Amino acid sequence: MTPPLTELLTVAQTPLARASESFRAGSDRWTGLSLSDRDPQVIQDLLPLFRWFYRHYFRVQTEGWEKIPDEPVLLVGAHNGGLAAPDLFMTMVDWFDRVGVERQVYGLMNPKMWTAYPGISRLAARAGAVRAHPKMAIAAIKAGASVLVYPGGAKDVFRHHSLRQRIFLNGNMAFIKLAVRENLPIVPIVSMGAHDTFKVVADLYPVARQWHEQGLPWLLGIDPEVIPVYLGWPWGVGIGPIPHIPWPVPMRTRVGAPIRFARTGVQAAKEKDYLWDCYDKVFKQMQLSLDDLARKMLP
Repeated sequence: MTPPLTELLTVAQTPLARASESFRAGSDRWTGLSLSDRDPQVIQDLLPLFRWFYRHYFRVQTEGWEKIPDEPVLLVGAHNGGLAAPDLFMTMVDWFDRVGVERQVYGLMNPKMWTAYPGISRLAARAGAVRAHPKMAIAAIKAGASVLVYPGGAKDVFRHHSLRQRIFLNGNMAFIKLAVRENLPIVPIVSMGAHDTFKVVADLYPVARQWHEQGLPWLLGIDPEVIPVYLGWPWGVGIGPIPHIPWPVPMRTRVGAPIRFARTGVQAAKEKDYLWDCYDKVFKQMQLSLDDLARKMLP
């Protein structure tokens, strides 16, 4: 059997070459504004590296993939683990290995990523990421693809460590409107472990927001939404939504039963009270699933 570190050196070569291509590419390539940015060959090239992390680094356990129906779905997750977001990548390994690369799925990614981290964003676009905008999500659905969204966004992925067992969807109704309007079943995905790959201890955003209102510009002109203070590699103490190296913490993910809504269509998507009822239904099912995972994983 090949030792894990030797295997890592072998499987990393092609992904590094793909990353180099994306970092060297001009700003007019792989922008996340076209479904055709997705390249199945790039996904196949990246998979061996992420499978290594799945098996040896995060030792992922998962369940529930047989619940995904054979139709376009809206995959809704709770984000964990900072910009590294290891739960996202491990979920995609499961999708490609269990559902298949040939069944298209697009992930909605914060448009600010293309400004702050253009090279990484171009590589992500080649693996199926598109800019988070209703038009891109609808285009994917109309093309017969599924869509993956993390409604909590930056505030979710950098939430305080003490809140790691709480679902946080940030009151974001866009995904509910999309599901109701397009008659999409929502497939919830929850995970445990990724938020232990670093430790968020504070958020400096409220103070920074006050400074900004007094005239201090945002770095790169981007409102970060959150300015976490966290403990993690390689910084020791990291400040801001900056990348880190995740600690090798075991992870567990669970795919929940599809959630379907009684009424769908354009008119239903305009009814705010009904949409909030749908939102609450999704939130409660995800929280119950996460509570159950926590009971099984924690001592």
